[in-house]
Order: sequence, then C-alpha cells, then structure tokens
Amino acid sequence: MATSTSQLRASFIALPTTGKILLLVLILTLLSAVYYSSIHMSLSSEIDLAISNNQRLQDVLREARVRQEQYLKLRAELSERELVDKQNLRILPDAAEIPAFLGDINRLAELSGLSMLRVQPKPEEVEEFFVKVPVSLSITGRFHQIAKFFYNVSRLERAANMDTIKLQDPKTQGEEVTILVDVLATTFRRRGPDDKEQKAKQ
Repeated sequence: MATSTSQLRASFIALPTTGKILLLVLILTLLSAVYYSSIHMSLSSEIDLAISNNQRLQDVLREARVRQEQYLKLRAELSERELVDKQNLRILPDAAEIPAFLGDINRLAELSGLSMLRVQPKPEEVEEFFVKVPVSLSITGRFHQIAKFFYNVSRLERAANMDTIKLQDPKTQGEEVTILVDVLATTFRRRGPDDKEQKAKQ
C-alpha cells in the first residue's frame, strides 16, 4: 500500500506542469459534478418546492382575507337588517297584541284627561299584505283634550289609524264644553299563513 502511494507520488512529481494542471482541473471538475448532483440539485429542488408552497400559502391567505371581508360585510348587513326588522316589528307586529294596544290607548286617554266609556274589539279584516285590527271606542272630554289624544296616538311606535270619528252630544258645564266621541281605532299586524285561508273565504 505504501509502495503504491509512493509510486503515485513519484508519477505525479514526474508529470509536466501542464499535466499537473489538467489533473487538478479534472479533479475539481469531478468534485464539482459530485457537489452539483448530490448537494446542489437536492437544495435547488427543495428551494423550488419551498417557493411553490409559499406561493400556494400566499394564495390561500389572499382567499382567506377575501372571505373574511365578505363575512364581515355580510355580518354588518345582517345586523342592519335585524335592526330594521325589529323596528318594523314595533310598527307592524306578527300578532294582534290587543291588550298591549288597548293599554296604550287607555294610557294616552288618561294622559289627555279623557274618560273612556266603551272599548269594543271588532273582527279582524284580512288585506293583501296585512291584517286590520279594529277597536270601537267611545270617549268623552273637552275638545283640546280630544285633539291631544289623537296627536298622542299618532306618535305611537305601532301603526294606528283613527277612522269614522263622530263628535256628538256636546254638554256644557259652566264655561267648559264636553263632547262624546265615537271613533274606530285601527291597528295592524303582519299577515300570516292562516290569514290566507281566511282571505280566500271572504
């Protein structure tokens, strides 16, 4: 083994300078080829894979941001619609809620200084998009009290009409004149599935 190494060393020393350079270039080329094929190529493929994964993740992130913006926009629209729907339910509820309506009417009559003589609910009237809920009222009081009562009714959150107003039987008590008023107070509710059948029978 030592002899073969000595022979190789002697052969290398005996080579001319050009041969030594060529041998060195050959060894460097061989080492470069080994480095390129075993290390550089694997690193290059890993880098390409990492770049591809990064691009894919960037696309996923962009898509997620777009979906997040759409979600936030839809959530804001839903909140607005829920708020509008709550306001609409106050104006036009799903149920007749006669006790609550009559409670409001009675409270406003008392605030206006009127006396409620008669409260008579009437049958509901089904229309195309809503249902009328009429109540016949008889109230008595002075003219300005009656005007105040009608004004306060017009300011209720719930939709209400005062129809067929009849002023009658004026009575004088000193300088004050009281009037008996018959009026049809009508509120409304949303039309439901059962109301369609009732409308068809009418």
